[in-house]
Amino acid sequence: MNEINNPDVLAEVNAAFDAYERALVTNDVALLDALFFDSPQTLRYGATENLYGYDAIRAFRAARPGMGLARTMTARVVTTYGDSFAVANIEFRREGNPRIGRQSQTWMKTTDGWRVVCAHVSWMEAPSP
Repeated sequence: MNEINNPDVLAEVNAAFDAYERALVTNDVALLDALFFDSPQTLRYGATENLYGYDAIRAFRAARPGMGLARTMTARVVTTYGDSFAVANIEFRREGNPRIGRQSQTWMKTTDGWRVVCAHVSWMEAPSP
């Protein structure tokens, strides 16, 4: 059955997403690596980079500076489809940056738990007042 937002599945994905967010802002590279699916098909489009495959994503994380990662989430939508597929979308702000950040992740339940199989981060200009 392809139930949308089964409460138990939604709780699992939200917990995995919360762990990802904590790892991101604290630069816990090992946990960030663990939360991405280890596959050549995994991809991450960043604000300034296109990363194809787990190895490229891992190399990016290892080289990225660990400062200035704090952010405030301003919107969050997590949706599960069945018991092994989910998407998480957020909007965020960084102090001193007027732009709005956007992040989308596709999560898949694996034998090792929930893992990101596709991610996209982008920025948009803040609306004019």
